[in-house]
Amino acid sequence: MTTESKLNIIWQDDYLVVLNKPPYVSVNISETEKETTLIELISEELKIPLERAGVIHRLDKNTSGVLLVAKDQTTLERMQAQFKAREVKKTYLALAHGNIEEADGEINAPISRNPVNREKFGVFEGGRDSLTRFEVKERMKMDMSKIEDMGDGMKKKEREFYMTEALDYTLVTLYPQTGRTHQIRVHLKFIHHPIVGDEVYTGKKLYRMDHRWCPRQFLHAAGITFKHPQSGEEMHFECELADDLKKAMEIFK
Repeated sequence: MTTESKLNIIWQDDYLVVLNKPPYVSVNISETEKETTLIELISEELKIPLERAGVIHRLDKNTSGVLLVAKDQTTLERMQAQFKAREVKKTYLALAHGNIEEADGEINAPISRNPVNREKFGVFEGGRDSLTRFEVKERMKMDMSKIEDMGDGMKKKEREFYMTEALDYTLVTLYPQTGRTHQIRVHLKFIHHPIVGDEVYTGKKLYRMDHRWCPRQFLHAAGITFKHPQSGEEMHFECELADDLKKAMEIFK
């Protein structure tokens, strides 16, 4: 009897596994995480005898998309070296608040942990160099009639806030050149275009409004390019937008 896999494996060989990480699943085991983590799933199904089950990099719990796993220590070290040398090219897709006017550009701003709230990060003088390049994919405007359809529970002040502060959106492709924690989320917040549904960086009121139609932060690891650690061949993998984010986009149709 074959047990159905809980891992969405895109591709694998004797050295690497490429996963499509689902949302709402933490990568790392922690004292505060009560649900099954990705590392536990990998350990259970793939039996990889490495620290962190061979996971080479991480994605936030509520970020979906492509993730790399090494099957042996040599592969792990070679891939970590590629990440450290910034040879791995990552592509993300995000839905941001507001109209990003530039067709493309870059956000070059240092990031460090927030000294007041240690759970958050931000742009602070003396932080670590951080660079994100971006390209606007599509600009959209919320249909006001869709706001009216969001439910009877919406108060008049909430509706007024939404119609004045949250009608414009930008679907943007992002290419982080560095790998800081929360980098894309922090950088978009820094340029006043926070990611839709980001509980940490949008602010309570805006998050509450976003959550009416978008179930989580609209951030997806769409693609990754790297050199195979054994052959040196350039490899490229993509993950199409997760189903819950596809459904959220229907509000603009």
